[in-house]
Amino acid sequence: MGPWDPSWRPDPTGGRLIAIRAARRGAFGSALIFGSLEVVATIVAPPVADSTPGGDLVAGVMLALLSLPGLALLGAGLTSAALGPRSSAISAGVAMGVGVPVAAMTSAMIGAFILVGFVSDIGRGGDVAGTLLRVGVTDAVRISPLIAFASIGWVLLVRRLDQTG
Repeated sequence: MGPWDPSWRPDPTGGRLIAIRAARRGAFGSALIFGSLEVVATIVAPPVADSTPGGDLVAGVMLALLSLPGLALLGAGLTSAALGPRSSAISAGVAMGVGVPVAAMTSAMIGAFILVGFVSDIGRGGDVAGTLLRVGVTDAVRISPLIAFASIGWVLLVRRLDQTG
């Protein structure tokens, strides 16, 4: 239901606007924290054998940019749980830790498939998406402790921003 629905009424309490702002902060925090972790993961195990100086960093940044939509959506979706009671916040942190590799790789695979499919043929896009999946799972396992600590940090950040904002 939205403003185009005939039954829609403005929210006099302001709760809807507060929830939207909190979800935006959660999405931005998730994209920032876990996008930078993805750059680290890509530098640890680059998906392409690039011999140019700084090529791994460029590949990491490109993959992080392709992953940002999935990471931001995951952060926005889990923000309301992170702002609830402590048990709910703990479950949001666990869900974030489990969901980050899935959301990041799904978004990166879709983006790479589309970009490579436009530049070359669709078969090459499928090959690139498969390579990203293989490398992404390996990288996620390698940096899983960092993902766990970052999930805790994300929950604490969201809760802190809700108190100050």
